[in-house]
Amino acid sequence: MGVIKKDLVNLSVYLSRLLLGVKSVVVHESFICIEIDKKYLVLNSKLLKNSTELKFTSLMDIWGLDFPERKQRFQINYLFLSLKLGVRIILRTSVKEFEGVSSLLPVFNSSGWLEREVWDMYGVVFFENNDLRRILTDYGFDGHPLRKDFPLSGFMEVRYDDLEKRVVYEPLETSQEYRIFNFKSPWEKL
Repeated sequence: MGVIKKDLVNLSVYLSRLLLGVKSVVVHESFICIEIDKKYLVLNSKLLKNSTELKFTSLMDIWGLDFPERKQRFQINYLFLSLKLGVRIILRTSVKEFEGVSSLLPVFNSSGWLEREVWDMYGVVFFENNDLRRILTDYGFDGHPLRKDFPLSGFMEVRYDDLEKRVVYEPLETSQEYRIFNFKSPWEKL
């Protein structure tokens, strides 16, 4: 049996008073989402983990979202689990395109790989994480594929060359000769 929403509402009120830099709190059916200022991320994570009443000791996931139309383009979400309370919360913060966010590596050892994934897919830098290497894409990969401005076809074509017996990277060529363009509107009479 899960936590009832009334308990989540009470917990959300407590968290909004305990945590620093809270911008908004939203209570969903089975979790709480808290948006905070990025400068309080590490401190709030320590509070959640070390509080004897809360015990959010598990960092389950970190993921990013890209909103190119916003001033703070990237939204970084942290999913925490309290086995003591049986509750999940999401701490959410936003960063500009060429800014970074503090790493949770000093607080949660599991954040290292998760931050690498976000960096690899979106290009968001995590300060104090000295191991931001490619993890989901190839080391020679150019760009960050989950950004909304990343071309759908990519920049390079990857194929295996039987003569060279290795993977070959070539600039992507998009030929137009076989494409047929119909510029007529489907609503106009033929």
